[in-house]
Amino acid sequence: MGQERQSRYAQTHDEELGAAVARAQDGDETAFAVAYRLVQPGLLGYLRGLVGEDAEDVASDAWLQIARDLGRFQGDGAGFRGWTATIARHRALDHVRRQRARPRPGVIEQDVLDLPGPHSTHEQALEAVSTERALELVRGLPRDQAEAVLLRVIVGLDGPSAARVLGKRPGAVRTATHRGLKRLARQLRLAAEAAEGVTDEASRPLESRRPARRRQWPDRPASPSGTPDPSNSSGRNGQRTWVIG
Repeated sequence: MGQERQSRYAQTHDEELGAAVARAQDGDETAFAVAYRLVQPGLLGYLRGLVGEDAEDVASDAWLQIARDLGRFQGDGAGFRGWTATIARHRALDHVRRQRARPRPGVIEQDVLDLPGPHSTHEQALEAVSTERALELVRGLPRDQAEAVLLRVIVGLDGPSAARVLGKRPGAVRTATHRGLKRLARQLRLAAEAAEGVTDEASRPLESRRPARRRQWPDRPASPSGTPDPSNSSGRNGQRTWVIG
């Protein structure tokens, strides 16, 4: 899935989203449920990249504010995605500030606190970025690249909308997204190559993986008649050498 395909997907659903938001603002609860269904998956993925396992709790807080302030929103479906992402980001910042005394592994807490108010090499990253493993890799990116990738790919925002959420210029967000996806694709490629190497090693016959070892066994004692045992083929220094495959 390339960025153009991702953009077309978002645009198609943004039309439905915009209509649902308009009806929800008129008090249609079913329409609000439709808006939630269209926005929540991307919003939750974005929050997982920021606060890890606490994403669902933060998302719940964000939706409470979204429902409360829905009447103030003005815009279309794409604008609603950006608006909800901004609210979710603020709730994530609040959550991190509350939890910073108890840091948790795998969460870029300090990095979040420091955040400001079409290439084939990206295809693999774009395809895999929705998986848990990819979200872990995204959290390992520099903070500006991580948020740019999450907003562009997971939430589905365009460059200007992501820039407004982050308080940056669209060009800066575009550059951060490009660099983040490039680094993510490289990490995925290295992981795949490492896994392939392990598989190749495991598929080799045991005999070909075990080096030959040499053991030396002492001669058998002489026969009772005092003559050497003919079965004893001695090597150097009167010892028999065995090659164990």
